[in-house]
Amino acid sequence: MADLRNYQSRAQTGEMIDQGLRAYMLKVYNLMALGLAITGVAAYIGFNLAVQDNQLTQFGELLFRSPLRWVVILAPLAVVFFLSFRINRMSVASAQATFWAYAALVGLSLSSIFLVYTQSSITQTFFVTAASFGALSLYGYSTKRDLSAMGSFLIMGLFGVIIASLVNVFLASSALQFAISVIGVLIFAGLTAYDTQRIKELYFDGDASEVAGRKAIMGALTLYLDFINLFMFLLQFMGNRK
Repeated sequence: MADLRNYQSRAQTGEMIDQGLRAYMLKVYNLMALGLAITGVAAYIGFNLAVQDNQLTQFGELLFRSPLRWVVILAPLAVVFFLSFRINRMSVASAQATFWAYAALVGLSLSSIFLVYTQSSITQTFFVTAASFGALSLYGYSTKRDLSAMGSFLIMGLFGVIIASLVNVFLASSALQFAISVIGVLIFAGLTAYDTQRIKELYFDGDASEVAGRKAIMGALTLYLDFINLFMFLLQFMGNRK
């Protein structure tokens, strides 16, 4: 009888952990999705303020042609580093607000893609990215295979892509850019699955609400970055240039 009670207790505990994990992952995905929505809205509004009647406005001149464009480009990088290093000292509300601000800055910096690609191809690429991301993230969540070894390899590959991209700024080689795009898609496809598994493994049922909230925000930020980068590399293949 005692064994039966112990079994029932363990089963109830396991069920509670599963429910907590599902709620935690749902929060991560919701935060990521809201961040993407903010980015999309900021990019669209930024472009419409910058371009009217196929001409750059004064705001557009500042955003795309003046030295301010470097501030817009580099500001998201500064914010993401700030959030990564300071999040353990921030309240959940402050960390979440910083994430929203970061998403808006990324959107502003990405508004230039509307100058290069047609809106229909941008929309099409977004939906392809969303479908691919969903499948890859589901795999990372459900697989029993340990992806940590693959993750280390992918991170090394990511540094290689960054270095190659910097070199190609000076070489301006279309062949190298094509290779970078192909490798970039493969790397962020793999990182989506790897990061999802890692975020899942970071869940701990005994975490205080503040700790769990910070983990969810960092998890959302990680998946957000995977999505944005996967989208940008895919856009180089699927985007129809104006």
